[in-house]
Amino acid sequence: MSSTLFLPDEEATLTLGRHLATVTGGRGLVTLQGDLGSGKTTLSRGLIRALGHTGAVKSPTFTLVEPYELANGHVLHYDLYRLADPEELHFLGVRDFLDDDTLTLVEWPERGRPWLPAPDLALQLWVSGKGRQASWQAHTPRGEQWGRALTQLTQSF
Repeated sequence: MSSTLFLPDEEATLTLGRHLATVTGGRGLVTLQGDLGSGKTTLSRGLIRALGHTGAVKSPTFTLVEPYELANGHVLHYDLYRLADPEELHFLGVRDFLDDDTLTLVEWPERGRPWLPAPDLALQLWVSGKGRQASWQAHTPRGEQWGRALTQLTQSF
């Protein structure tokens, strides 16, 4: 299943993140692809705040990962843009953190192959005029459920 959506402004991108929080329930693996400035971190901010985080949501570009401890689990937000070698993910034990109590968000996932498993849902973001376009594709049965729910939630955009 795949779908595409126009996001006219930052608020729409944050709202898509909030909808994504609703459908994932704060669990699973979601990848975010797109050029610099396409809205990946903005979408992540909407998602992480919707799951209950009240502090700042920073881009993990320089830290590689930003962890968020929440009341009902935790989120690991990776940004692999500066990853020198995909094998670094193996040494960091990324696969050990992919569990049922964690939502893992990965920006620039193509830089982590082959060490990353297929995501439940892969999102692609790109600049389109004054806004953004977002598309998503499911890669697991859970991702298929999320994709259908996300399509329904975003029909009002």
